[in-house]
Amino acid sequence: MANTTADLLVERLIEWGVDTIFGFPGDGINGVFEALRTNQERIRFIQVRHEEAAAFAACGYAKYTGRLGVCLATSGPGGIHLLNGLYDAKCDGQPVLAITGHTFHDLIGTHYQQDVDLDKLYMDVAAYNQRVTGCDHLINVVDEAIKTALSYRTVAHINIPKDVQDWNSESKRSAANVPAHSADLFAAAIPIPSQDLLVRAAAVINEGSKVAILAGRGCLNAREEISQLARAVAGPIIKPLLGKAVVPDRDPYTTGGIGLLGTAPSQDAIQECDTLIIAGSSFPYLDFYPKPGKARAVQIDVSPTRIGLRYPAEVGLVGDCATVLRALLPLINKKSDQSFIETCQKRMKSWNELIEETGRRTDLPMKPQAVTYYLNKLLAPDAIVSADSGTIATWAARYIDIRDRMKFSLSGSLATMANGLPYSIGAAVAYPNRQVVCIVGDGGLTMLMGELATLVKYRLNVKVVVVKNNTLGQIKWEQMVFEGNPQYGVDLQPIDFAGIAMNCGAAGFTIESPDQAEEVLRQALAHDGPAVVQAIVDPNEPPMPGNVSTDQFIKFSTALIKGQKDGWKILKTVMKDKIREVV
Repeated sequence: MANTTADLLVERLIEWGVDTIFGFPGDGINGVFEALRTNQERIRFIQVRHEEAAAFAACGYAKYTGRLGVCLATSGPGGIHLLNGLYDAKCDGQPVLAITGHTFHDLIGTHYQQDVDLDKLYMDVAAYNQRVTGCDHLINVVDEAIKTALSYRTVAHINIPKDVQDWNSESKRSAANVPAHSADLFAAAIPIPSQDLLVRAAAVINEGSKVAILAGRGCLNAREEISQLARAVAGPIIKPLLGKAVVPDRDPYTTGGIGLLGTAPSQDAIQECDTLIIAGSSFPYLDFYPKPGKARAVQIDVSPTRIGLRYPAEVGLVGDCATVLRALLPLINKKSDQSFIETCQKRMKSWNELIEETGRRTDLPMKPQAVTYYLNKLLAPDAIVSADSGTIATWAARYIDIRDRMKFSLSGSLATMANGLPYSIGAAVAYPNRQVVCIVGDGGLTMLMGELATLVKYRLNVKVVVVKNNTLGQIKWEQMVFEGNPQYGVDLQPIDFAGIAMNCGAAGFTIESPDQAEEVLRQALAHDGPAVVQAIVDPNEPPMPGNVSTDQFIKFSTALIKGQKDGWKILKTVMKDKIREVV
């Protein structure tokens, strides 16, 4: 029988099916920790080394399981630290519940220790944001918070003052607060558009001669439906990075990614199409869409607010992508003209040959793509891969092939650094018997490097592959290609990541040349327990877009003229890469 507010909290979370909480202890949540201690057989607490990692891990857990992620932090600084990971969850549409502490209820607002008004701080990030005022308030708030997080696939926040956590559950409740009136039940809305809208959408698609499909994260549970649609319309499936696992990368009907990290065939297809189906995606980069008015568009999204957000859709279908597509597919006429998809497939064949060639390069210093190229060959068919932000996202996007039951994610809309390792913690806790691989740059890993100790503490079978070029590579290339300026402020002090891993109790490996890559990666993946592989690579290898614009090349050349260090080496590398693409 629950006796305190904290006991009631933990009991209710268990009743909702929560089995894992990621967090860090503190004085402001001691009551909650006592309740977790006395219920540790029924709910796991995963102690991270930084609260930001707790929020990232909860987000990763939600992404890979489809369930609610939960994170816990103390008052003041602890709650502040959660914010970046919570914004990641909000931006990528993941259900996460954040629980924070506060100072004593009757000292709030009096400049007491760690007195930060987290309710106000969380107003933007959390769709539901409430301070608990007592035992009899708790269950109502928990139920509302969880229903909101699950319904809107977003962040909810509960704040509980330190002393309120210890209040006795026999406190007086208001007459209006009828006991047991709130249910621990989530009923998902699964709307189906009207037949009229479905017919209108089908007419737009059937009238198109070059139909392309932009399939984002909303289609991760609609692989079969998206595949059927592509075959019916004889058009390519183009995948924003959060939708990388929608269909296998070597499926003959996909041209892979889009955007700066994407493929040239995808960019060609989206510019040439006369009809665009946007399914479960709010891919943000407007300049990679067709020019408004060039293509007719049908959009499918679970949120009405996203319809027409990026491109002027002619018909909007609101609902879960799999459900909507099952209703739409019988109305789609199978196209006899295969010329558009055949052109896309020929281009993709050439692109894949280019990827194969560049992945096998034997240059020294080692090229970063060699690392992900050889890693790709060794991944299990049900591997879970997390990538960090930066140039590492390019090498993961282009050289890791999704196949079978693999899962993949990274920080999409927020594109924050440091998410990769905590995502992997969430994945490994949720799926202890699957291969979990984190692909991260040295900049991103350094930010939350203490979480290597978390891997060791819980013996999580995560393999961390850190591509080490001693620079913030993405920022370096943005300064040059987008701004036309030489790099500045991006060089990193080198760190021996393999040595740090071993000092934390994990295995450590190093790769310095391509001929070592496959064997060392094989040894690391076979290691029983957490391992870190540092791959030392060429900092001058650019993550060039699939198609480079004239403006980008002019700005890049301007940066070299202005005095970019290693300019001649960089220019030679770029020209080699572009010659390969042209040839």
